[in-house]
Amino acid sequence: MSQSSPPVTARFLPETTHKRDIFSETISGTLDGAPDTPVVLRKLDRLPIYARPIAWALARKEINGLRAVDGIQGCPTLLRVDKTGLLRSWTRGTPLQLAKPSDPAWYRDARRLLREMRRAGVTHNDIAKPQNWLMTPDGRAAVIDFQLATVHRRRGPLYRTMAREDLRHLLKQKRAYAPHLLTPSEHAMLAHKAIPARIWMATGKRAYNFITRRLMNWSDGEGTEDRIERDGPALRSALMAHPQVTDITLSTYALPAKGVGLYAFVETTLDADTLRDLAPDPKPELIQPVVALPRTQDGNPRIDALHLIAANRLDELAELQKSDPTLGKTIAPIVKTRLNLTDRVLRR
Repeated sequence: MSQSSPPVTARFLPETTHKRDIFSETISGTLDGAPDTPVVLRKLDRLPIYARPIAWALARKEINGLRAVDGIQGCPTLLRVDKTGLLRSWTRGTPLQLAKPSDPAWYRDARRLLREMRRAGVTHNDIAKPQNWLMTPDGRAAVIDFQLATVHRRRGPLYRTMAREDLRHLLKQKRAYAPHLLTPSEHAMLAHKAIPARIWMATGKRAYNFITRRLMNWSDGEGTEDRIERDGPALRSALMAHPQVTDITLSTYALPAKGVGLYAFVETTLDADTLRDLAPDPKPELIQPVVALPRTQDGNPRIDALHLIAANRLDELAELQKSDPTLGKTIAPIVKTRLNLTDRVLRR
């Protein structure tokens, strides 16, 4: 941080909760005295007792990884660690699934970033996810989420294999967003997974999926069942019959393990418990009362924005607000009190 910045011991001022699972809660905000310097807190002090050993094991990996990559452009900076959790710098940028870079300069910079991490003895191990790659405002590459990172003391076969997999996962992003830029050697690398990766897919991945999808309640995609068409009419009819309900917008979101949940945004002065009592069976999984729904110029609810809130896709919501700055004021209180805080979408 610069000399004009407050000390890292300054009080953290939370603004937005982005993600929550049994292992941590991710909150963005600022430090007291630096309103223009965003930071991120991975909060660990209110976890279930049974989850704390694993949560702090993941936190230690992140701490070690961030300390090892300190100073590498495109990596977050660890600011402090205490009983509350880990505080790091906020990396400004657009997730890869939204940025969809086609400029070869971005991929050259991403390879530069991996080379510098490799020199530091660090493998990220979780960059198969496009949301862990960013395109910064100046068009450079950045990576986030070092919970699964490994700092290697020795540059042996395991290190070389894991570094190769990091590179292969970068090439998978290149294949998704700029396939015309792939070279013959990159095509060859994509076609040949490392032996440990093949063993993992055949054995450990199944156990991982069971634990994350069934036991840890991480989400498994969007699903296909049309809950809005099936359950929406009766729900809308029942709630709109109350004089204090002025409008309803329904959306779907991924349920833990699999399936689709129904999320109801209700424009009303009633509280959530009253709304749930009014709702017919099968009741929506989530009902959020709001003072005012965001609306288009012709008065229709902004279903696009509400769908992103329901799915907890705040990065995409931020992109949507760039094209409509007036949207932010209306949706801010809805985002702040949103009910779906799941942090992962696992795809089969």
